[in-house]
Amino acid sequence: MTSHTAGRPPGVTPEEAAGRPPGVGPRTWARVPRRSRQVLVVAGHDRNAPVSTAILYERTGTGWRAGTSRPAHNALEGWTDHHREGDLRSPIGVYTLTDAGGRLPDPGTRLPYDHSAGFTTSGTGFDGEPLTGSFDYVVAIDYNRAPGTSPLDRTRPLGPDRGGGIWLHVDHGGPTRGCVSLGKGPMKELLRALDPDRGPVVVMGDAVSLAR
Repeated sequence: MTSHTAGRPPGVTPEEAAGRPPGVGPRTWARVPRRSRQVLVVAGHDRNAPVSTAILYERTGTGWRAGTSRPAHNALEGWTDHHREGDLRSPIGVYTLTDAGGRLPDPGTRLPYDHSAGFTTSGTGFDGEPLTGSFDYVVAIDYNRAPGTSPLDRTRPLGPDRGGGIWLHVDHGGPTRGCVSLGKGPMKELLRALDPDRGPVVVMGDAVSLAR
């Protein structure tokens, strides 16, 4: 008896054999649009923790090519299947990435980019870290928002009680209120990599939930 499943070469994960990025299970993958050729997987280390890992996967002719693994933060209390305003948890799910913006000029993204002073923020985070610069670069996560609008647009199709304004933004060194944050360099790289013609999405949640 061999140590690998019949029909699957050794060293190939079940996800890779099924045409999915590593760590993404069949139930999660069923929510990814078929046209998507860019998948940002944000996998939380624990359901109730604010620390994650983010990897951008690109579909090629032979499978999914992984980009660099990046440390990330999510909400203070971790993740939830039913996000509500003020719960300090990030929503688990698969969401399109259609719009970007920031306090700084467009770094060269192909997404629509709203360069605006409206992305200015101040104060301190949960660990006392300064929030200045957190919105220098932003990609809107299409949770409870109207795609095709600035990340600053406050339309909430599910109602205000379900929260909103969930973004990918520059990391300030601590947990967020619901967003996902990456280092400034990785955010700039992500903005330059995302291509609307490749149907980019983010698959986000704790690792156990995403593997289902």
